[in-house]
Amino acid sequence: MNVSSIVVQTVPKYLEEVVQSLKECKVCDYHFHDEKGRIIITIEGESVSEELEKLRVVEELPHVVAADMQMAYSEDELNAHMEVINNADAVPKMLNDDTIDPTNIVYNGDLKKKDLEGFARTFDKKEK
Repeated sequence: MNVSSIVVQTVPKYLEEVVQSLKECKVCDYHFHDEKGRIIITIEGESVSEELEKLRVVEELPHVVAADMQMAYSEDELNAHMEVINNADAVPKMLNDDTIDPTNIVYNGDLKKKDLEGFARTFDKKEK
């Protein structure tokens, strides 16, 4: 199953008419809108092609200026990622290897907000 969020844009003058058309439309679920003519809907489909067919229906409604897919969720894709995560070691082996000097471990994350000096002092105390 796939679920995607769509932002539909219309001219404010036609907002209520487009919202009503979307609510009556059988291809999507209406969620909310703002006074500028932006409308949030979701569509579901068994495949990406089914979702795209439904998106085309929305795009062809009178007074719809644009309908753009913003976020998509694919159950199959999620299941594949979960399988990889579930079959992976939670902690990299090198972090549990007592023969590796921690100063030789290269970290490529964001250290800007880390207190490395404080970490080093704590680590030094544990070593002694």
